[in-house]
Amino acid sequence: MKEITLFYLEDCPYCHNARRALKELIEENPGYGEVNVDWIEENHHPELLGKYDYYYVPSIFVDHKKLYEAHPSESYESCKANVKAALDAVLNE
Repeated sequence: MKEITLFYLEDCPYCHNARRALKELIEENPGYGEVNVDWIEENHHPELLGKYDYYYVPSIFVDHKKLYEAHPSESYESCKANVKAALDAVLNE
């Protein structure tokens, strides 16, 4: 199974939404817990930033392909739907 790479910032409210959404999705469907999510705090790994094309966080990639990038004013529901879509993409490959 492929792994999700998720870029985030420690104090980003949208990133907190993504973490909350992932937790809720796993509670709703324990199968989502089988997907490995590599959480990368971008301030701690600047050497990786040039290897991925994104501007906003959270951003989700699988094999360097962007599946989701948050946008300003995004609702929690939109974030959760996008996190779910990324999980589904990995599980349904």
